[in-house]
Amino acid sequence: MGYLRRQLVIGALTANAVRPIPLYAVSVPSMFGGWLVSELAPHFATFAAADTARELVREGGDRRLAVLGALNLAGLAYVLRGGMLSHQTFETALVEGLGENYREELESRHTDLDWKTPLLQLAWPFRHVSRDIEVVKNVSYAPEHGRRGKLDIYRPSGEVNDAPVLLQVHGGAWTIGNKDQQGLALMRHMASRGWVCVAINYRLSPRSAWPAHIVDVKRAITWIREHGKEYGADPSFIAITGGSAGGHLAALAALTPNDTEYQPGFEDADTALQAAVPFYGVYDLAGATGEKAVKRMRDLFLGPRVFFDSARRNPDPFEKASPILRVHKDAPPFYVIHGVNDTLVSIGQARTFVERLRDASDQAVAYSELSGAQHAFDVFPSVRSQHSVRGVDRFLRWAHDNWRGVPAASDAEMESNDPRDD
Repeated sequence: MGYLRRQLVIGALTANAVRPIPLYAVSVPSMFGGWLVSELAPHFATFAAADTARELVREGGDRRLAVLGALNLAGLAYVLRGGMLSHQTFETALVEGLGENYREELESRHTDLDWKTPLLQLAWPFRHVSRDIEVVKNVSYAPEHGRRGKLDIYRPSGEVNDAPVLLQVHGGAWTIGNKDQQGLALMRHMASRGWVCVAINYRLSPRSAWPAHIVDVKRAITWIREHGKEYGADPSFIAITGGSAGGHLAALAALTPNDTEYQPGFEDADTALQAAVPFYGVYDLAGATGEKAVKRMRDLFLGPRVFFDSARRNPDPFEKASPILRVHKDAPPFYVIHGVNDTLVSIGQARTFVERLRDASDQAVAYSELSGAQHAFDVFPSVRSQHSVRGVDRFLRWAHDNWRGVPAASDAEMESNDPRDD
């Protein structure tokens, strides 16, 4: 492939990252292309610059074609800038959701809060860099389900006691996925900060029909409550997170504490959660928002592949499975995160979900709407995903402090500390 074709490909991918193709038929390839370029913009820019420089110096090179390379670099710089500035979006959301003084209060109690992205992560984006943690693999929480009933535990190295818990639920359209594929950057970061993180497998469709997925999430919560102390955890505080289908399950679990319909055989177990951080979640499975894309997913995918039922004939299970229809005043603190450019799950679902949460809930609701971000933007460490990790870190620590009843720091305490600048 010659220089012209290489740069045309980069140009098309960059254009799709800036403004994805708004067609359902190409939503998946549009997502993958936009996701890679958006989160690997520094690497694409480096290649485009090196390729253009080579064309300029090689014998017989057409310098007029270098204009295309320059345009691609400008586009990639625009994409990269969005990721680099995303920490401002996270900070604004936290201020709006938690209060203007949240940062000063946190920094008076925690000295390891920052927005810095490790440079090594930029050079090796698919390698998760973390220190001082250990991983306990393949612990069984539902033995009857084989490997789908196993979990991994990420915890600080050495002795740990009474650590708050973060439960990670992987995505994959309720049909694919594994516990060691998603949420790794966040779990490793939180484990290095003293948390115990638990990543679970759960039963998948079409082998298992809904509501097996949410039942397993609640089984995992029950397991943590019963066995968490064995791994240094304080099982009385459990926050939950996940992306896409995992975001849906995280939100639904947080909004349906002790729901006996989703707890067959363990109806008396305490499955209440103390905080929730869904990433680009599916919040409307019933078509309540009226969006065409939502109804299409319901009728063409969810009904025949996940629920094995028709929402038109039997809407009840779809409505019960929709977090957007389950909001209530006793919901735990929520931090909802979604990308504006998401072609798989529309931003409209997140906006409506947050609006309804804020209207109903007595607890804090923070919301980050990320310009230029595609679906699954946090799967591997990038500039944006590292900023998201640090934003979620702040939210989780605020939620835990608030749950413990930690009083706000006094002015004297704040002045005695030296909060680091971003």
